[in-house]
Amino acid sequence: MFLSVTFEQIWLNIAYIFNIVYVITIIFTVIFVILENRNPTKTISWVMVLILLPVVGIIFYLYFGQNYRKSKIFSRKGISDYQKIESLSKVQINKLPNSKFLENRKIKDKLNIITLLLNNSKALLSEKNKVKILKNGKQTFSSIIYELENAKHHIHIEYYIIANDKIGNQIKEILKRKVKQGVEVRLIYDHVGSWSLKKRYIRSLQKAGIEVNCFMPVRFPFLTSKINFRNHRKIIVVDGKIGFVGGLNIADYYITGTKKLGPWRDTHLRLEGEAVLSLQVVFLIDWFFITEKLIDGEKYFPENDVVDEHLVQITASGPDSDWASIMQAYFVAITTAKNYIYISTPYFIPNESILTALRTTALSGVDVKIILPCKSDSVMVYWSSMSFIQNLLEAGIKIYFYQKGFPHSKLLMVDDVFSSVGTANLDYRSFDHNFEVNALIYDESVAVELKQNFIEDLNNSKQIFLNEWKKRPIVNKFKASIARLFSPLM
Repeated sequence: MFLSVTFEQIWLNIAYIFNIVYVITIIFTVIFVILENRNPTKTISWVMVLILLPVVGIIFYLYFGQNYRKSKIFSRKGISDYQKIESLSKVQINKLPNSKFLENRKIKDKLNIITLLLNNSKALLSEKNKVKILKNGKQTFSSIIYELENAKHHIHIEYYIIANDKIGNQIKEILKRKVKQGVEVRLIYDHVGSWSLKKRYIRSLQKAGIEVNCFMPVRFPFLTSKINFRNHRKIIVVDGKIGFVGGLNIADYYITGTKKLGPWRDTHLRLEGEAVLSLQVVFLIDWFFITEKLIDGEKYFPENDVVDEHLVQITASGPDSDWASIMQAYFVAITTAKNYIYISTPYFIPNESILTALRTTALSGVDVKIILPCKSDSVMVYWSSMSFIQNLLEAGIKIYFYQKGFPHSKLLMVDDVFSSVGTANLDYRSFDHNFEVNALIYDESVAVELKQNFIEDLNNSKQIFLNEWKKRPIVNKFKASIARLFSPLM
C-alpha cells in the first residue's frame, strides 16, 4: 500500500511539473509569435492553434510557422556574383532617369516597378533580349528538348517537380548523352515537390556524371524546421545563352493532362540574351546554398549577340531575401494600373495588401479580370480561394472559372506594356514561404500576345456574377469560410 501511494504521488508530481512546463512553453511561444510583428491575421491564427491544439500546436509551429524571411535561411551577401549585381543595380538606379527607353510613355509609367525591383531584389534590367511565349506543354517541352540537344558547354536545371514518366525519362536520357559529349550538367530538384521521384532515377543521373543535388531534403522522423519552405522555381539555362522560366514542371500531365482535371493550361518563356545571365545567377546562388561550392567564370556568363530589344527583369524571392519582392511588384503593378489588369493563377489566396489593391483599383474604374480553376488539385486551396470571390465581385472585379481543364499559368498583365510570367502564384505560400522566380517584362508586343492568349482562355471560361454567387449552397459557404481560417497557415 505504501509503495502504491508513493508511485501515485510520484506520477502526480511528474504530471504537475509537465503541465507547468507545458503552460510556460505555450506562453513563451505565444509571446515569441506576437513579438515577430507579422500580419495580425497570421499571428492570431498561430496563437489560436497553439492554445487550442496542445502539443500538436507546438510541433506545427516549429515545423511550419517560423518566420525565416526575418532571419533569412542564408545570406547572399558574401557571394561574389551577388556582390557584382548589387553594385550594378546601384549604377542602373542612377542611370534610369536618363534612359532612352523612357521615351516610350507606357514604359515610363512603369518606372516605379523597375526601380522597386532594383532596390528590393537587385533585379537588373536587361534590354537586349528575345522573348518567346510558350503557351502549352507541347510547345514548351519541344523547345526545351531542342535546346538541350544543342548544348555545347553546360546545362543547368532547377525544378520543383521532376516526374519519373515519359518526358522525365526523355530529358534524363538527353542529359546523360550530353555528359558523354563533354557538357557540364547540374540539376537541382525539390525534395517535397519531387517526393515520388525514385532513387534509381537520381542514381542513374549521378552514375552518368551529372551533378545532382536535392533542395533541403526532408528526412523522417526528424524532418526539418524548414519543411515548409520549398524551392518552387523552374529554371533551365543552356550555355549561359538560352533560358527557360515559367509555370511548367517536368511531368507528362502538362502535355497529356489528367483524368481528374483534364488538360493542363500553362505558360512558359524561352529567353535569349542578357536576361539569361540573371537566371544563371539565381541558379548558381541556389547551387552555392546547397553545396557551398561557388561556380563562377566567364564561360558561364558569355557575351551575347542579341540585337532585339525587350526589357526584362528577372526577380527571385524567398526566405533568403530581405523583401517579398514579387509580391511587392504585383502590388505596385496593380495599384498603378490605368486601363486593365488581367490575372491568371491556379492558387488564389491573396494577402490583405494584394486584396485591398485589387478592390481599390477596380473601384477606381480599372478593368480587372481574373481567371481561376473551376476544379483544383488542392481541395483546401480551392475552398479558401472561393471565400474571396464575393468580396471581389462586389468591388466590380470580373471572375472567370476556366472550363477546359486546369489553368496552371501564373500571369499578370497590365496596360499593354507590363507582364509577369513565372512560378509565383497569388497566394501566401508564394509570397512568404517558397523560393520563386519571375520574369517581369516591359514590352508592348509581349504584353499584347499574352493578352490575346488570356482572351482565348476567357472564351473557354464561365464568368461568375454576384447575384448567382450569393445563391450558392450554404454548405459551400461553410467550407470556404473554414478553409480561409487556415489559409494564413498554408
